[in-house]
Amino acid sequence: MNENIKNTKRTAKESENYPYDSAALKKLIVDKLHKRGVANEKAATPEQLHQATVYVLKEMLEEKRIAFKRRAKAQGEKKVCYLCMEFLVGRQLKNNVKNMSLYDALCEALTDLGSSFDEVYACEVDPGLGNGGLGRLAACFLDSLTALDYSAIGYSLCYENGLFRQRLIDGAQVELPDVWMPTSGVWLVAHPEKTVSVRLGGQIHEVWENGSLKIIHTEYEEVRAVPYDLMIAGADTDTVNTLRLWRAREARRGGNLDFVSQSNYVQEMNRTVSAEEITRQLYPADQYDEGKLLRLTQQYFLSSASLQNMISEYFAANGSLDGFENKIVIHINDTHPVLCIPELMRILMDIYSYSWDRAWEIVTKTVSYTNHTILPEALERWRIDLFRMKLPRIYTIVEEINRRFCADLWNLYPGDWDRISRMAIVAHNHVCMANLSVVASHTVNGVSKLHSDILKKTTFRDFYKMTPWKFTNVTNGVVHRRWLSYANPGLSELLDDCIGSAYRKTPSELLSFEKFADDDSVLSRLDEIKAGNKQRFADWAAPRLTRPLDPNAVFDVQIKRMHEYKRQLLNALKITSLYLELLENPDKDMQPQTFIFGAKAAPGYYMAKELIKLIYCLGVEIERTPAVRDKLRVLFMEDYNVSMAEVLIPSADISEQISLAGKEASGTGNMKLMMNGALTLGTLDGANVEILDAVGDRNIYIFGLNTQEVEELWRYGYDARTFYRSSDRLRAVIDRLSYPIGGQNFSHIADYLIGSAQNVADPFMCLADFESYRFAYDRAIADYADRREWNRRSLVNIARSGRFASDNSIRTYASDVWHVRPIKK
Repeated sequence: MNENIKNTKRTAKESENYPYDSAALKKLIVDKLHKRGVANEKAATPEQLHQATVYVLKEMLEEKRIAFKRRAKAQGEKKVCYLCMEFLVGRQLKNNVKNMSLYDALCEALTDLGSSFDEVYACEVDPGLGNGGLGRLAACFLDSLTALDYSAIGYSLCYENGLFRQRLIDGAQVELPDVWMPTSGVWLVAHPEKTVSVRLGGQIHEVWENGSLKIIHTEYEEVRAVPYDLMIAGADTDTVNTLRLWRAREARRGGNLDFVSQSNYVQEMNRTVSAEEITRQLYPADQYDEGKLLRLTQQYFLSSASLQNMISEYFAANGSLDGFENKIVIHINDTHPVLCIPELMRILMDIYSYSWDRAWEIVTKTVSYTNHTILPEALERWRIDLFRMKLPRIYTIVEEINRRFCADLWNLYPGDWDRISRMAIVAHNHVCMANLSVVASHTVNGVSKLHSDILKKTTFRDFYKMTPWKFTNVTNGVVHRRWLSYANPGLSELLDDCIGSAYRKTPSELLSFEKFADDDSVLSRLDEIKAGNKQRFADWAAPRLTRPLDPNAVFDVQIKRMHEYKRQLLNALKITSLYLELLENPDKDMQPQTFIFGAKAAPGYYMAKELIKLIYCLGVEIERTPAVRDKLRVLFMEDYNVSMAEVLIPSADISEQISLAGKEASGTGNMKLMMNGALTLGTLDGANVEILDAVGDRNIYIFGLNTQEVEELWRYGYDARTFYRSSDRLRAVIDRLSYPIGGQNFSHIADYLIGSAQNVADPFMCLADFESYRFAYDRAIADYADRREWNRRSLVNIARSGRFASDNSIRTYASDVWHVRPIKK
């Protein structure tokens, strides 16, 4: 091996921040077992060991959290309050003990107790607190905030049934409750003493007393918000922050149940069920008004409970709200928590008697906003009648914000009704949440350079022209410790051997790995590590499959929320073209290829569900074709989640990032996959543009139209049939969709692609990009045959992935958006 390799492996050591060896940990776990009624620790079940271990770790974390809060208060630094509708945190045990440097000690302690870490870890399930990239990003950011010693708290909801547990029956997605709290809920710490009340509906009365306006709210429904805390351990630091999750409960009522009639009792039970429905499920279906009202209620419940908590804690610590805007940062991650803006106005004016102007000044100095989408349907708009019915006081505040803002616009752009209408917060019978976010925030950022440019040029063009200083970019990132060091131990060990372990704390240190790009011994080890990871995933997946995976096949991976713009359909068209070629020439010499998908479709999203079914059935048909199935395989992995990703991502050879240019805000899966050595096959969309800039065009496979070309093609008239007619290969694929695949009919997808009386053809331009995509894919497969060169390119991707660590994103937010500093030790 090259002499540059450092001969210093990371060895097990006592953590300076959590100084416990295996014997001390074992004693603490045994004590917990005894207190919980387990007399013989050697007979403890894995579930009992898991609970005892978690209780031990929670006590350690609580002690550190109290000390950190004291230190933060003494130093008087700003606190970041990060609001997001979801935090996809994944299982906690491994991440926490790795961050606390207790992993080796815990493994030894559990072995001494007759079990193993893996056996105990298997008792946990993924907490149902998120869905996709938005929630995973929020979890990464809270992890990095803690690792970098910033004072922070995350706010979200405690969804009892998560999003849903996905089951596929003949390819059809079936949604089941994701019951996670009986096992993973053990990590939560309830704080009923911090319960707050949230008022919904009712009537608002304005009364003038002594020259002041007094707001009287009557006939409202009151719901209790009970906080449950998940403590977040920082890596190699004694900093501990909190994710506070609100759980809805019916407000307590007076009266003696002995004297309640049967009908009143039923009413009380119905009220309880109705209140608890607020935090039952993430993103309830919203095709109908009932679902829309529930989503709106969830968003206000999160905003109101979180704001009340922030303000009460600040007031208790300081005796007034003076300086609130100088000590508290409120960051809204996408538009879901934007109701914190009028809610903060309400609390300041109605409870603390602030004037409108002073309250607005505090809001606009405190709130910042990250936009995550340019899709019109995702820029939330609420019908006025629903909004006013559910949130009457909040509506009057939003209406007044809009009145004042439109008056300012009229002064700036007199007579320009179109511009004012586009920028208005209340317009066309809707409340426009994205506009409210921009108007009230001191900073607005996109999540990749391309996305931020699109926001300024199109989505928020009018706002950018009016207040250009508000807009900036902060490219997304991922926690490289979890997604590289912990998820890929073989690669982590190679990195430690080659460049030492400093990269774990300083991701830019990964760049020094590139000096081994021509070292044959390192490239050979990298190849062995990838082969081992593929075998590990094959072993993990085996119980879920009818026959084993071939680890010698290329693993082509597309793991994203199922959506038309992410173009899983384009991937399916490519696979179909390969399938047809093999049917025509079964003896074709071909590198075996396995296509692995993981995705959930929103329950009410018909087309997304049909695409899942198509991919599933394509896999079924190929599996039924003996001449093809050893060369081509399609897997749709059921119920994709963080735990699956931690096994799958290190095994990937090709990372599919193929959204239509201009549609994906950033993506974070692309970052995790390149960080683990997968080569990106993608369009110039989202963070792919920055990955290309990082690795160079030799180490990535870019295809398709760019953003400008997409816009021009739409402007001049996109005709999908032109592409259908001009390519024999593409025409054969589309025609194949007109016949049953895997025993099911998908002719409607052929109509979707080439047009029918019911739809505009191919709205996300799969046909326009097909030939370019297929050419780039074929080039990647040909390059894969040269194992040394492929491993060299993989190494370059790993070495240059440090810029996409979420630690870097947080440092940018801290300096450019929030203006916060770390807490000194």
